[in-house]
Amino acid sequence: MDRKCELLKMRLEELDEPELLDFIRHFETADAAAYTWPLWGAAYVMHGGCSDDSFSDFRGTLISQGRGVFERALADPESLAEVDYGDEDFCYEGFQYVAQEVAREKLGDVPGSGVPFPADPTGEEWDEDQEQLDALYPRLTAKYAHGAPRGNTSPGTTKPWWKIW
Repeated sequence: MDRKCELLKMRLEELDEPELLDFIRHFETADAAAYTWPLWGAAYVMHGGCSDDSFSDFRGTLISQGRGVFERALADPESLAEVDYGDEDFCYEGFQYVAQEVAREKLGDVPGSGVPFPADPTGEEWDEDQEQLDALYPRLTAKYAHGAPRGNTSPGTTKPWWKIW
């Protein structure tokens, strides 16, 4: 994820102001779309708990995985059981801040994008009852919960995320 952040920063530094602002709007739109209870539940199972801050980090990391992974996860959070994160942290803090950092450097400020962010997650809320989570996310529970090993048999991608969006 550190390398993804470096690559993203280098690419964003090449953009002119309108392109950079478009990127920020696109990222914030994706972030708002991922602010759902079902994805938060998936993150909770994968991470062994998930605070507000960790869920923000999770959404940024999810966006970094590319459009295909992102859209599959929105439609079915259990699809994340097929993602090979390797040694990456799926609640990596930092990817979601790269565009704002570049905007501050290039523009002196981070202009508002105008993308509304929901006050509450969408979808059906769950509680932290382990049996309920196991039932909601059986594949993720099998892969991540109760000390299950990390890793996956499905191939991942090494392409920079902006090339697969």
